[in-house]
Amino acid sequence: MIKIPTRVLLVDDEKDFVEMLSLRLEEVGERVTPAHSGQECLEILEKDNIDVVVLDIKMPGMDGIETLREIKRRFPIVEVIMLTGHGTTETAVEGMKLGAFDYLMKPADFDDLAVKMEGARKRKDEQEERIRKAEATFLLRKSGNI
Repeated sequence: MIKIPTRVLLVDDEKDFVEMLSLRLEEVGERVTPAHSGQECLEILEKDNIDVVVLDIKMPGMDGIETLREIKRRFPIVEVIMLTGHGTTETAVEGMKLGAFDYLMKPADFDDLAVKMEGARKRKDEQEERIRKAEATFLLRKSGNI
């Protein structure tokens, strides 16, 4: 079976972390776009087709929760996996209440991240399929073929 790469937007203010995780994800066939702030994340989402955002919670300026709110407001189908450090699990739970797919504690186990990304991608694909079916039904009804 051919694996279709997940288009991942990796958002963290720690540049070394983004670089290393990007390399690991690319090694397993994912397409990774790096970002180092919430604002940069939103700018990339405006122009690129992204499946899953891996988003750090603790960032200067626009933090992960603010960024998540804006992602879900402007790009509701994009799935988000939150990354949290020690002591911010409550914030990660808040993120899930706001629509994040899941969260991981830093340092995240790569295999756990891969499993969560696969689940997030699957959920996004399923949502897109439901939207396509609803649009097709709407067009058929509008044309009088139903």
